[in-house]
Amino acid sequence: MAGIKSRGPAPVHLWDPPFCGDIDMLIQRDGTWLHEGRPIRRPAMVQLFASVLKREGDNYFLVTPVEKVGIQVEDCPFLVTEMEVQGSGATQSLVFTTNTGEVVSADDEHGLCITTDPETGKPHPTLHVRSGLRGLLVRSVFYRLIELAVDEGERGTGVYSRGVFFPITG
Repeated sequence: MAGIKSRGPAPVHLWDPPFCGDIDMLIQRDGTWLHEGRPIRRPAMVQLFASVLKREGDNYFLVTPVEKVGIQVEDCPFLVTEMEVQGSGATQSLVFTTNTGEVVSADDEHGLCITTDPETGKPHPTLHVRSGLRGLLVRSVFYRLIELAVDEGERGTGVYSRGVFFPITG
């Protein structure tokens, strides 16, 4: 979403409006947002909807100060499409950018987690973006992340960001 200026997400954690029902909106695994089965093609609209996205338990909502509507998410609501490495070794900082333009550094509050999909056996690498919302690392970002992995003996193999060790394998 290059070229789009972001004001950042809305303070949805402060809002508790009444639930107004579900709408026909789906975020597909590949990051495509659909409304009534059709892709939302305007990046600014996707960015706006992403800024008012909230997760409660396993459910996702678009929230304003006066209403909350349910939407569906196939996997993660965001894709992590870019990674910048600042510094090196245990003091490096891994800075990620999502498909909606949010920039997040992996740290204590924004953890990297690599699980295995039980159905496919493939890795499922995610980053905590904000407030329980996760981003799925695209393949190219995941491969770059793996290239940075170091063996820490009993701690396993993993990567560092902002002084935090994130295991990749046990």
